[in-house]
Amino acid sequence: MSQRSFSDLEYSAKRKQTRRDRFLGEIDAITPLAAPLEGIEPHYPKGKRGRPPSGPARMLRMYVAQQCFNLSDEGVEDAVYDIQAIRRFVGIDLSREDAPDATTLLQFRRLLEQHNLTQMIFDRINAHLQQRGLLLHEGTVVDATLIAAPTSTKNREKARDPEMHQPKKGNQWYFGMKAHIGADLVTGLVHTVKGTASNVSDVSQVPKLLHGEEESLHGDAGYMGAAKRLKAHRPETHIARKRGTVRALPEGAERDQAPTDERRKAQLLSIVEHPFHVVKNPFGYRKVRYRGLKKNTAQPNSLFALANLYRARR
Repeated sequence: MSQRSFSDLEYSAKRKQTRRDRFLGEIDAITPLAAPLEGIEPHYPKGKRGRPPSGPARMLRMYVAQQCFNLSDEGVEDAVYDIQAIRRFVGIDLSREDAPDATTLLQFRRLLEQHNLTQMIFDRINAHLQQRGLLLHEGTVVDATLIAAPTSTKNREKARDPEMHQPKKGNQWYFGMKAHIGADLVTGLVHTVKGTASNVSDVSQVPKLLHGEEESLHGDAGYMGAAKRLKAHRPETHIARKRGTVRALPEGAERDQAPTDERRKAQLLSIVEHPFHVVKNPFGYRKVRYRGLKKNTAQPNSLFALANLYRARR
């Protein structure tokens, strides 16, 4: 066991535990890093000459800290030097070594994107949750959220990201991408994530958001006609109706019962908003950081995997 530095001893002896300390402590306790590391190690470069590279375990921890605090590559490097809680989570003692720099983290992110390893991380964390009985197969709730993209043209190409689009929702235009998810009806944990341009309709992604074992499918009014798009696996569908459709019903028992039915659907659908809350508020992911759909669809896999752990921690 390596000897602890004076700064570590002083930090451990402090009386107050900050929210960042508690947050990283929970993430450290619940994240099963061993399973994702097994998938990363075969692709991780082996240093034969020059300075020994940082190990995949340390880089994965640094990547997790980056996602949890929505930091840039340079931002997380600075945070490791400035913030003891993050430095402790990553496992770096500055009295003996330097932190991995931003370029090293950039190369690690590209490695994850190139070999689709963020999907592997998502799958293995969900397998860990399923072993604990937290991912069920009774039903799936589908939904999508808009993630904004920078609209500025002050860049090398003098243009917006060509892979992002600008749909209109209500009376407002949104520029960016969409994150589509399929979540467990009982626990609200996400089992499927897909990223598309923001002009792709929600209902078109329904076949890709099912795991194939659910007995029921639930969605808001944007998923009208979802049953027609399902071919092999056809669960029982419960899609919310638009207000105009309910108002157009003729007088009678069906119209009287409709508000109660729609309220019950809304109560079930509310569970899918919880993962979006974790990703957008505690994790701060409200705007894409990179250009192109490939990079920006890889990141939500990691974010929703960590959101599942964060929500299941208790």
